[in-house]
Amino acid sequence: MEKRRCDFSFGTGNRRISEKDLRYHDTRWCKPEHRDGELFAMLVLEGMQAGVSWNLILDKEENFRRAFDGFDPDVVAGYGEDKIEALMRDAGIIRNRRKIEAAISNAKAFAKVQAEFGTFDKFIWSFTDGKVVDHHLADPKDMPAKDALSEKVSAELKKRGFKFAGPTIIYSYLQGIGIINDHCEYCDFR
Repeated sequence: MEKRRCDFSFGTGNRRISEKDLRYHDTRWCKPEHRDGELFAMLVLEGMQAGVSWNLILDKEENFRRAFDGFDPDVVAGYGEDKIEALMRDAGIIRNRRKIEAAISNAKAFAKVQAEFGTFDKFIWSFTDGKVVDHHLADPKDMPAKDALSEKVSAELKKRGFKFAGPTIIYSYLQGIGIINDHCEYCDFR
């Protein structure tokens, strides 16, 4: 018998849901992540997603990993104008200068948080005392675009110099790293 999933289509519109979409839902979405490299990767990907579908980001994720040196925040923090221009020519990623510059700025801010807290993981999970916030959704229509937690985290990130870190982007980020669990109650992948 096939497992039941949340009844939403990852913003696919009329596009058929791909194996990549299903794999993301089943294995990564709302699953607690504690590795700083992946926490940074998701921050970059969520910032790149602003204004486009998550499907496009999933389709280009490996290109992003290649283009952004495996999402190594120390390497990304050192990018200069030559690297920005190279990224602007890379058809495999979202070629938006503001988003690229935000990724670099965020890498620098990320390093400062790591220096202060030891790891970014300790910082980001401190907002919930290390616990997952489970919204126990009955219907995906009940999922908010932002909440008090994402507003609080967003405000703190912005104060620390992070860009593309508004409450809606951060809500999605918190889902992506598993701090928020919005799998529906009936979903077999909760």
